[in-house]
Amino acid sequence: MNDRTALVTGANKGIGKQIARLLAAEGFVVYVGSRDAERGRRAVEEIGGAARLLVLDVTDPDSVAAAVAEVERPAGADGRGRPAGPGHLDVLVNNAGVSPSLAPPTESDADEFRRTYETNVFGVVTVTNAFLPALRRSPRPRIVNISSGTGSLTWSTGPNPQFAFGNGGGGAYRSSKAALNAITVLYAQTLDEEGFKVNALAPGLRATELNSRAAAGGDPAEAAEGAVRLALLPEDGPNGEFFSWDGTPVPW
Repeated sequence: MNDRTALVTGANKGIGKQIARLLAAEGFVVYVGSRDAERGRRAVEEIGGAARLLVLDVTDPDSVAAAVAEVERPAGADGRGRPAGPGHLDVLVNNAGVSPSLAPPTESDADEFRRTYETNVFGVVTVTNAFLPALRRSPRPRIVNISSGTGSLTWSTGPNPQFAFGNGGGGAYRSSKAALNAITVLYAQTLDEEGFKVNALAPGLRATELNSRAAAGGDPAEAAEGAVRLALLPEDGPNGEFFSWDGTPVPW
């Protein structure tokens, strides 16, 4: 039997839901991470297959701890006779993200930065560290961090094929993704000898609810395909690198 398992945070809509859908199609038991239980249930019904709801707020340590307990739950531990959780995790996709505004840093206060980093950076650290024991039980652990090309310092300081953001707009969001890129590298270096592959993906502008610009974006499913490629990397695949949705490298 195929007992591969995956967790996608922020998977009740947008790119996250499409990633979960594709992983389920690959035969994974997929935990659909969602802060909102009802929206999560609807996403699970739409995805089908072996999708499972996992109520998860990445900014709440208690919620994260409860999610870990669910994945590692012994059979019947809840008194309802449900099957045990898998106890291991093969793929973690840190997809949950927020973009409160597109304002430059001169027009953003520190609270906006805190709220953005709470999900986009601190939430990734909280979830990743909490699920490390489950990931370490996998023979081929993979972590995919959904970043943004707008977080590339190279593209932000010179000509690039992706966007024109010369006015410093989206300061909180873009800097949070630059920070996410940095911790992607550090996790990759730290976990390399344990066989982990930890990479970042720039999904491109997608039609999601992220911010006002996103409404004009492309199909989220296209970006999801790039994330799944990184989730299924072979043993000789890249580690600690940054890729666009189409598989081309993105400069840090």
